[in-house]
Amino acid sequence: MRLPDPLQFNDNAIILSPSGNIDDYLVHNTAAILKEWGLRPKISKYALGKSGRFSGTVEERLQDLQEAFDDPTIKLIICSRGGYGAVHLLEKLDFKGIRRNPKWVIGYSDITAIHCALQVHGIASLHAPMAKHFSDEGVNDLSVRYTKSLLSGQSVDYEIPVAENFTFNCQGRAIGKLFGGNLSVLCGIIGTPFLKIPNNGILFLEEIGEAPYKVDRMIYQLKLAGVFKRINGLILGKFTDYEEDEKMYFSLKESILNATKEYNIPIGFDFPVGHVKLNFPLIMGEDAELLIQKDKISFKQQVNL
Repeated sequence: MRLPDPLQFNDNAIILSPSGNIDDYLVHNTAAILKEWGLRPKISKYALGKSGRFSGTVEERLQDLQEAFDDPTIKLIICSRGGYGAVHLLEKLDFKGIRRNPKWVIGYSDITAIHCALQVHGIASLHAPMAKHFSDEGVNDLSVRYTKSLLSGQSVDYEIPVAENFTFNCQGRAIGKLFGGNLSVLCGIIGTPFLKIPNNGILFLEEIGEAPYKVDRMIYQLKLAGVFKRINGLILGKFTDYEEDEKMYFSLKESILNATKEYNIPIGFDFPVGHVKLNFPLIMGEDAELLIQKDKISFKQQVNL
């Protein structure tokens, strides 16, 4: 897996919108933060476009992303938001340019599809906050600061406390390549050429706005596809904007645990990743070490440049 170079002062960055449309001010505020970081940000041609729920036609969104992939002077691509639409681009994208000149691609949620495709082509990328988070939370936000640190070449080293009465985690240690992202997006591309399940990897999942029975169905889709038997560890990020379903046998977390505990792998819940303020950046495609203990979850990724 090729890791893009750390960002340097005056490196070129671009903000684009490969999926949904976004309010202009969120993008402009993000550009201001990138400038404060010492970068030279620009906004792509169609980043602020509006075409129904999308930022542009498939051709327009593809043009923005393809040009950013191919431009060797661009060192950072920030996807402005998720939503829906990245899947439209996968079979049309040419990855030769970004393979020749790897650059950081940042995003999460619907951008999971692009991350997975990059991993297939041997390029690591960053599952991290996007424009709304940058704009709303500002340059001093913890997740934003962690993102800057990783882009500057710092290694990942998180230690997450576990509540004393929390009993869902399965303790243990795992080492493997990190992959995953948004659960529904991941399930949408499983079985296609754009998702490669690494043997003995560490899978992380997050989700927003999906009813527990839908989450259960997607977890079982991964289970029946043989994903869980191939991994060394499982990280569950934040599952948000849902209500527990009293007609289900168990709570959402219990349902996930019941579907996965038979594999005897470390499983950690409530990791700070997802559609929340504490959305810590993770390097997708890179080796990771996960240690789950009774009182804490430790997660490390050594950046070897």
